[in-house]
Amino acid sequence: MKLASYNNGRRDGQLMLVSKDLSKAVAVPAIAHTMQQLLDAWDLLQPQLQELYEALNDGLIDSAIDFDEAQCLSPLPRAYQWADGSAYVNHVELVRKARGAQMPETFWTDPLVYQGGSDCFIAPKADIPLASEEWGIDFESEIAVITDDVPMGVTTQNAEKHIKLLMLVNDVSLRNLIPGELAKGFGFYQAKPSSSFSPVAVTPEELGARWEDSKVHLPLITHLNESLFGRPNAGVDMTFNFSQLVSHVAKTRPLGAGAIIGSGTISNYDRSAGSSCLAETRMLETIAEGKPSTSFMKFGDRVRIEMLDDDQKTIFGSIDQQVVEYKG
Repeated sequence: MKLASYNNGRRDGQLMLVSKDLSKAVAVPAIAHTMQQLLDAWDLLQPQLQELYEALNDGLIDSAIDFDEAQCLSPLPRAYQWADGSAYVNHVELVRKARGAQMPETFWTDPLVYQGGSDCFIAPKADIPLASEEWGIDFESEIAVITDDVPMGVTTQNAEKHIKLLMLVNDVSLRNLIPGELAKGFGFYQAKPSSSFSPVAVTPEELGARWEDSKVHLPLITHLNESLFGRPNAGVDMTFNFSQLVSHVAKTRPLGAGAIIGSGTISNYDRSAGSSCLAETRMLETIAEGKPSTSFMKFGDRVRIEMLDDDQKTIFGSIDQQVVEYKG
């Protein structure tokens, strides 16, 4: 299935069932009004939605309307939990190497995760408002999963069955604020403003053979100001898969339905694939040339993030956003 949340003037939006080709959509209030309502009762409601989804794809629902990505909020406009990992240790290694920091061996055996703000996500086509270019504005192109209720201590082997939906992420980062926060030994806060998610969330089955071993085996494509920035394959060089990430996050606490777990920045050892954030490009420049030549984002810059299937059709719709000055 493919699902979205339309902006209806309410905090949690209107749950929409979206056709496989993203051409049609229909509200399903008789089943669930919001994405969170669906996730709270997934096992009960999913079979009903699946039947409607098949009818929608067959053109049998008269009330279906043309799907409009511009009407979409993030699939979960707010969530009880947003934990972002760093599953591509190659990326972490690069960032630390460029600033001369040693990387502990445990980074290869124990996932790195931070808890992000989840009370207000930015819509996938909305501007990113920030008060200063001096903060070092960066995008991070990622994938995330949404779970149902996950018991504390779930094993890696049992974690995948709790993954109900996947979506794309722009995990906005303010790079120049990170060192000061980390130096205090208490993690990110101001350096991680509101994130954005793709217009559409999809069930793993929608990806067919491209969903294997709890990984998405497709390139994640990022354009910066209309120029291709990177297309690393999300299934390559992923040190920790999504089952491992979910298990790790649930080690000491249960996860409520609607928990979002992110992959961290997609990164490949094959540098010809490009990067999924400006920081990685700057780190490669620093390692090669002694200093970065690529600047962070400025007001007016635009980032576009999407993923295409084997037929070069968009799967999740696109995150397409411009950075603008926030004046309060």
